Amino acid sequence: MTYLIYPAAFIFILGSAVVLHEFGHFIVAKLLGIRVETFSVGFGPRLFGRKWGHTDYRISAIPLGGYVKLGGDESNAPLEGASATDIPPEEMFNLRPRWQRILVAVAGPVMNILTALAIPFAVAMMYGVPATPAPVVSYMTPGGAAEVAGLKLGDRVISFNGSENPSWDVISGDALLSPGQPLPIIVERGGERISLTIKPTARSENGETAGFLDFIPDYGGIPAVIGDVATRSPAADAGLKPGDRVISVGTESVKSAAQVTEYIRDHDAQSIQLTVERDGQITQITTDTRRLPGSKLGISIGDQYPLLSASVGGAARFAFQSNIQILRLTGKALGQVFTGQRSVRNTLSGPIGIYQAAQKSVERLGWDGVFGMLGFLSLNLGIFNLLPIPVLDGGAIFLLLIEGALALIGLSLSVTVRDRIQQVGFVMVLLLMVFVITNDVLKQFGRSSEPERPATTTPAK
Repeated sequence: MTYLIYPAAFIFILGSAVVLHEFGHFIVAKLLGIRVETFSVGFGPRLFGRKWGHTDYRISAIPLGGYVKLGGDESNAPLEGASATDIPPEEMFNLRPRWQRILVAVAGPVMNILTALAIPFAVAMMYGVPATPAPVVSYMTPGGAAEVAGLKLGDRVISFNGSENPSWDVISGDALLSPGQPLPIIVERGGERISLTIKPTARSENGETAGFLDFIPDYGGIPAVIGDVATRSPAADAGLKPGDRVISVGTESVKSAAQVTEYIRDHDAQSIQLTVERDGQITQITTDTRRLPGSKLGISIGDQYPLLSASVGGAARFAFQSNIQILRLTGKALGQVFTGQRSVRNTLSGPIGIYQAAQKSVERLGWDGVFGMLGFLSLNLGIFNLLPIPVLDGGAIFLLLIEGALALIGLSLSVTVRDRIQQVGFVMVLLLMVFVITNDVLKQFGRSSEPERPATTTPAK
């Protein structure tokens, strides 16, 4: 039934992000007594739904977002349709004070941002905050980026790409966005500060290129446990099972799941000897030389991080820092697009890209991956909708603020000017939709025409 799990996860993630966004607009409008004519998931022709009171709750044909149609609001009439003619003046959105219209507009993005914060907060409260590894080199890939740069085992990274005392998340995140680019790194070795330059190794998978440092930080020897084994895979044929803790791979004692991933990738088309602990018993397992596409054995493996109990304040801090890290990396990736360091094609994704990301998240992390992807998508959807682009919420807020400023000097925007601005915004959003969908399709053709390449360094092997 795997072929049903991935589409279901995609629908849940994308649908939840859209519904939560529109619910923000909906609930604030309702609380203010503004009529809501339509609550639509999707655009275009109505497929099905039900009308309760004055509101038509519907599923529409084009699954690229959604909208809430407010009584008297004609700003997005080309997308949402015209308002009814019998709406009482006290229920019309366009007759409400400017501050109420701004509240309704900002409520959707705020709901998405709150969702992105709520997911890691809830996880931290229920299970605790995962301990993060110290930025100390504990393993290096022979001939990899770290060894070429001159790093040694035991080096502690104290500065990376301008970030002082960086966490491992900051280090690995910056490397992912900088494949093949020289990055300054300062390490502490024997009480001395040593300045080096490292070029993250560029590796591609599914049309995406990312950078990897080819070293593993000090995880403190936490267990590396197999989470899933694909049927009829080399791992399954060799006898590996979910729940196996990998003690060693080849002749190396395992200190992290990433080490196992690296070893498998570096020994493509070779038999792999693993020592695993299963139900308290030590078992030796040797795979054959067969591989799945991407040099994979057919296992997902992850680290069982120690979880530290968190107070409400600690959980809130963890949620905030997690989202700030996502925003930091997203902003850096977009900045690289504008400076020419990163291609637009390799940065923006549409529905197909979201589907593939959802599939990977489910494969590797199960429900944790589903909710993690929902938080990531919600955060990006919330921030994107705050951009001052007409048709988006940020564009509506920007126009309301411009109107407020003009009103102070006795001026106003004419209906014609507002319509032209909305038309420009509509064309911009339409072009963006066409671009990301075309980009997704081109990535698929590019991937199908390329030979298989080494997979990225991830816990999924």
